[in-house]
Amino acid sequence: MQLVLDTEQQQLRSTVRKLLADHSDVRSVVDGDETYDAVLWRHLAELGLTGLVVPEDQGGAGAGHVERCVVLEELGRALAPVPFFASAVLAADALVALGDTEVLPALAVGEKIGALAVSESWGPAPVTATERDGGWVLDGHAPFVISGDVADVFVVYSADGWFVAEDARRTPLTTLDPTRGQAKLDFAGTPARRVDTADPAAVLEKVRDLASVALAAEQVGGIAKVLETTVEYAKVRVQFGRAIGSYQAVKHACADLYSTSERAESLLRHAAWTADHDPDALPLAAATTQVFTGPAYFAAAASGLQLHGGIGYTWEHDAHLCYKRAKSSELLFGGHDEQLARLARRLDGVS
Repeated sequence: MQLVLDTEQQQLRSTVRKLLADHSDVRSVVDGDETYDAVLWRHLAELGLTGLVVPEDQGGAGAGHVERCVVLEELGRALAPVPFFASAVLAADALVALGDTEVLPALAVGEKIGALAVSESWGPAPVTATERDGGWVLDGHAPFVISGDVADVFVVYSADGWFVAEDARRTPLTTLDPTRGQAKLDFAGTPARRVDTADPAAVLEKVRDLASVALAAEQVGGIAKVLETTVEYAKVRVQFGRAIGSYQAVKHACADLYSTSERAESLLRHAAWTADHDPDALPLAAATTQVFTGPAYFAAAASGLQLHGGIGYTWEHDAHLCYKRAKSSELLFGGHDEQLARLARRLDGVS
């Protein structure tokens, strides 16, 4: 098992970090009229990052989940407002697991943006499928679809199976996190293509496990950013004639942030490695990682916000954006109780 990034993976991290430093503009979305950073999305696609784990014969890079997690760490660190998680993780993983190749190449090269439609509780979306004129149509709705406001392709999981649609009436939602869009999708006689698979529910479970690891990568990147910015602020902010970092309470808080960052990264590296090399161990590793990283990121963001003092609560500072991303990410796959219950079920399965 390899828990340390190799030279190529470190180079990938450096490349993505530089790209984000040069081109990522979270404020264009938070303060502007843009729904996502289209310029950054184009640059990610040009580097082949939008199809990182998609097989090469489908236009992807054919890389591993460790590499994708490296990219996601940097995206999470920068709060990059792009639909990477929805398209290059959720939709792409579903299509790869289903063996569907019709729209996957377009997602892999970033030509189209994909989104996954499931229920709030990660079950079948309240959508019905009906055969009509030799094809299928969808009726119903899907709530809280990540990046559903900008997606071109919708991968829909319903009680009738898996479907791919390229049209829906979308209603953008106002959510806590302004850096990751969501929308409600409505289908009314919408043409769709059915994707047959022997075990539709098993596909969803696999997608959720991989998504849990991918989300953890974002969270790990976010924790690292909170640590970096908070320690730097503690060095330069002076109160009562001393840098606040010289006070014991602040030192201890920063030490706790460092400890959290190290533990979260170790869990992530293990889970990403299992996704590539030991898929049978992935369900337990994914559940374990998400149980820790979700609350850890939120606690770190809350601590960082507090240690920044009054400036951290201003709209112009990004500390509140980390806080909002941390809380929304923690709840993305259910609350902490649901994550614990999921881990308990996985532990029961290996006992």
